[in-house]
Amino acid sequence: MLSAEDNVLLTRTGPNTPMGEYFRRFWQPVALSSELLPDGAPLRVRILGQDWVAFRSADGRVGLVDPRCAHRGADLFFGRNEEGGLRCIYHGWKYDHAGRAAELPNVPSGSAYHDKIAIAACPTREAGDMVWAWLGPPEAADTPLPALEFMLVPPGRRYVTKRLQQCNWAHSIEGALDTAHFSFLHMPAPARSSNDAMTAAADEARIRWLRNDPLPRFSLAEHECGFVVGGARDADPGGLYWRITQFMLPSHSITPSAMPGETLYGYSWVPIDDVSCWIYVYAWHPEQDLPLEERARYERGGFGQFAALGPGFVPLRHRGNDYLIDRDAQKTVSFTGVAGIAEQDAMAQDSQGLIADRTREHLSPTDMAVVRFRRMLLGGARELAAGTPPAAARASGAYRVRGGGALAPSDMSFEAVMVERFGSVTGRIEA
Repeated sequence: MLSAEDNVLLTRTGPNTPMGEYFRRFWQPVALSSELLPDGAPLRVRILGQDWVAFRSADGRVGLVDPRCAHRGADLFFGRNEEGGLRCIYHGWKYDHAGRAAELPNVPSGSAYHDKIAIAACPTREAGDMVWAWLGPPEAADTPLPALEFMLVPPGRRYVTKRLQQCNWAHSIEGALDTAHFSFLHMPAPARSSNDAMTAAADEARIRWLRNDPLPRFSLAEHECGFVVGGARDADPGGLYWRITQFMLPSHSITPSAMPGETLYGYSWVPIDDVSCWIYVYAWHPEQDLPLEERARYERGGFGQFAALGPGFVPLRHRGNDYLIDRDAQKTVSFTGVAGIAEQDAMAQDSQGLIADRTREHLSPTDMAVVRFRRMLLGGARELAAGTPPAAARASGAYRVRGGGALAPSDMSFEAVMVERFGSVTGRIEA
């Protein structure tokens, strides 16, 4: 468990909070590239408890600026995106990508306003079909983007989307680092035959190993930008089934599901405020384009890490409608009665509260990665408050890591499994 003080430190990311300052030392995703069209409608952006408005000019550049006009505070979301800037609808004041006043129609030509007026703006970059923003100190804006592998492959080899999560970012990501829950949360109903459709659609052997061994043995290794954790379950006689998860600071993860040759999956969590977050979800294959039918499954949602989405990237099954839980299906079809792995995760995580009360929990040995995550984030925020910025933010290449599943002899060490599966102890993939 955590103290109440540490729980506040971990979960609060607004302006002038220690964890908020820590997050601001890393580039943050603020939108999908597809949400911003050239000379198209501006986009409201709320991140780390602050409001912004994003727009893309005709030349393709993306601006992220304070939504309030410096004149009298009208909302620039309603502004006109025109000729390289955003023009306020109230009196026509226009701002460029850097927030500088480009035109002040109702200000005399000799006024110092023309040189002085500006609104706050954040540097932006695009990579991996996402818009990233630098919300930290301007002098550190040369910090590189993390070299997450999905961002480095050709566009045809990846699929990227996002979804709203209605809880604090921290216990949502903790759910992804806890692979022990798969033995229950994502299982077919215990009463069903092992030949049911869900089992056949997945890997029957993997489902069996997950169901039969709810107490995986964990091993963990830290690396430059986070850690890798492996959970070993008994497989067929003489073997272990490893599920290996990556965590990268401050809030990225790679799932443990992909076996050799399969599509890889990952997430990036971005706090909207203290009680909601965006989860950017991506699939990629290092060696081949994603088949059209696979992309179609992701678009429909309800498949693996991809939820079925409604307008505004809000899941169709959510806190407000009890995830459309079907109690009859819970008895005969799935352990939860909720369709979709992503939706099942959301139900479990949201049910912990908008902000989980970690003073009341009782952890077990399967929570090793959760404990290390908390220690790493709390330590990083405290070090920054004492004057030491996070070294991981500048270790761009260290983010090129993989996670996934592996079968290995029961006497093979975690380190040896990592080397055999990924070519390195930490899962880092060289260019």
